[in-house]
Amino acid sequence: MDLVPALEEPLRQPLKSVLGPATAKVMAEHLGLLTVGDLLHHYPRRYEERGQLTHLADLPMDEHVTVVAQVADARLHTFASTKAPRGKGQRLEVTITDGSGRLQLVFFGAGVHKPHKELLPGTRAMFAGKVSVFNRRLQLAHPAYELLRGTDDDPAESVEAWAGALIPIYPATAKLESWKIGKAIQTVLPTAQDAVDPLPDSLREGRGLVPLPEALLKIHRPHTKADIEDARSRLKWDEAFVLQVALARRRHADAQLPAVPRKPAPDGLLTAFDARLPFTLTDGQQRVSREIFDDLATDHPMHRLLQGEVGSGKTMVALRAMLAVVDAGGQAAMLAPTEVLAQQHHRSVVEMMGELAEGGMLGGAEQATKVVLLTGSMGAAARRHALLDLTTGEAGIVIGTHALIEDKVQFHDLGLVVVDEQHRFGVEQRDALRGKGKQPPHLLVMTATPIPRTVAMTVFGDLETSVLDQLPAGRSPIASHVVPAADKPHFLSRAWERVREEVENGHQAYVVCPRIGDEEDDPKKSARKKSPEDEAEKRPPLAVLDVADQLTKGPLQGLRVEVLHGRMHPDDKDAVMRRFAAGETHVLVATTVIEVGVNVPNATAMVIMDADRFGVSQLHQLRGRVGRGSAPGLCLLVTEMPEASPARQRLGAVASTLDGFELSRIDLEQRREGDVLGQAQSGARTSLKVLAVIEDEEIIAEAREEATSVVAQDPELTHLPALRTALDALLDEEREQYLEKG
Repeated sequence: MDLVPALEEPLRQPLKSVLGPATAKVMAEHLGLLTVGDLLHHYPRRYEERGQLTHLADLPMDEHVTVVAQVADARLHTFASTKAPRGKGQRLEVTITDGSGRLQLVFFGAGVHKPHKELLPGTRAMFAGKVSVFNRRLQLAHPAYELLRGTDDDPAESVEAWAGALIPIYPATAKLESWKIGKAIQTVLPTAQDAVDPLPDSLREGRGLVPLPEALLKIHRPHTKADIEDARSRLKWDEAFVLQVALARRRHADAQLPAVPRKPAPDGLLTAFDARLPFTLTDGQQRVSREIFDDLATDHPMHRLLQGEVGSGKTMVALRAMLAVVDAGGQAAMLAPTEVLAQQHHRSVVEMMGELAEGGMLGGAEQATKVVLLTGSMGAAARRHALLDLTTGEAGIVIGTHALIEDKVQFHDLGLVVVDEQHRFGVEQRDALRGKGKQPPHLLVMTATPIPRTVAMTVFGDLETSVLDQLPAGRSPIASHVVPAADKPHFLSRAWERVREEVENGHQAYVVCPRIGDEEDDPKKSARKKSPEDEAEKRPPLAVLDVADQLTKGPLQGLRVEVLHGRMHPDDKDAVMRRFAAGETHVLVATTVIEVGVNVPNATAMVIMDADRFGVSQLHQLRGRVGRGSAPGLCLLVTEMPEASPARQRLGAVASTLDGFELSRIDLEQRREGDVLGQAQSGARTSLKVLAVIEDEEIIAEAREEATSVVAQDPELTHLPALRTALDALLDEEREQYLEKG
């Protein structure tokens, strides 16, 4: 896009020119801060009030913390040591308190002299270090500290002198304590006066927001809590508005692109397909289909996100859209993240279409088309055949993995791209497929993980959203229970009895494990970083191969048990899935390869081992694989975590509701915002620092409206150079690509 030049921004000067190369290097390496602006936008995590002490009682284990507290007691111990000079070593033990709890500080050897002189009873200071346990008591070993002197004779060194009444505590690292960051900010703070304000005056004044320089001053050096509130309200608007302007410009640019309108023929493939359906579509499916058909009929490319509950019938809606495009003379491609899922989609589409999928074959219906599968592991002959069908237009529908994107794949007339589970695809992959049409094809993105409205507006802000929140008739309820294997081992025995009962009643079951179990053969895998849970319990996550072995020799002896995981040969995976779908296998022990799209209505039970190692949305996805037929579903979440742990509470939340939208909110509240905002796709750090996508729903919705109207009036932001500057800062190259290609 041709854009007006941005204003020259004083905040863009590199930190090394202001703070010196050594400090700037540490800031770049440990906090990713490169410019004066980066540092000014590194906001305090919280504030300590003078006279109000930190809650030592709530300190997290193994984390780097900053606390403000008072020395209660300090003792110097001498002990015999072969390593110390004159055979005597010294250890200084300092107890600090805040009224809520006490914490031990320990200094050894040569490191005791300075703190011994300075940390006298009654002294207040900021302490920073890693919390550990020694003799069942919390302690900080060799913490860094900064005295809170506030003396008249040395005001420059007093933290309170530069902090005012409220002491900012910054997100810090072991290499860079909070007060060092605070002092660096003190140095660059005068530059805040030159900050270019991105918000149009009318918007800022209309909403009673303080100017940007004032907000930066108030967030770093507040005198009152009202100052912090003013600053945060303003800075939240900046983040929401600038991001929404970026997305609105993307939508505006997309709306200028040409596309071939695709209107289904009146008595064509879609009509024939609908006539075959043994059930009526839900109201939701009909409403969403209308939204999609309206988009397909326009001469600009559709960009729509279809999200819905597990099992709400998204595939049916997507298939009808693909048939409408084939009816209109085009081709449709469906992109799946894994081979298992591509094969599964191909199988279910061909089954649903029957003779309508047999175009050009004996027995094929008059309106029929061909549905081909294209994956990386196909044999050369089958692949050649599929490619030919695409080039000639013989195949109206192709379903495949990223193999569809390769240069060799040519379409006769690609009209629609359906992307399943879009968050698993890189931006370049989607872009390459969109480039295969004569004109940009219409795009339908599906996600089975329900997304709160604000996240949809933020992450997928360049897409229109359709929501399916109604389950088709005939879907059965799923009962979910937490099985506390450590506290009550007999509960686990009962879980395996329940699996046997389901099989005796003619049904099947899944057992899901977090790991495959042959990682030891793979040096990359065996060197993987252990999770805190592994470390705490000194046990590896349960593995498919081990669990399957134990079950066949133990509680599920005599049942037909098979395994499925991502490192099997694609043909073997397909064969296992076929046997399970045909009812020949009683129990499938698998990794999360079965998470999405696997549809076996006869499977009624699922046991998830080490369930605490999976995220909330992932557990909800997995659970959606059972209860897909007329018999009720059962999902058992097995965990070794103690009852009071956050992991157990998370599992309790999953067991207590089947509402995916509610669970996605819980999931989001428990994860860092950055995980949600497409970070993995863009490679850029999240741009959100004070905006919380759940709490600030109203601001995001209002910012989207404001941004849409600003861009409609001035797409190139010609009259808003300051906003252009902020946009440039947000859209570093990677982020720009992310939005370009989304």
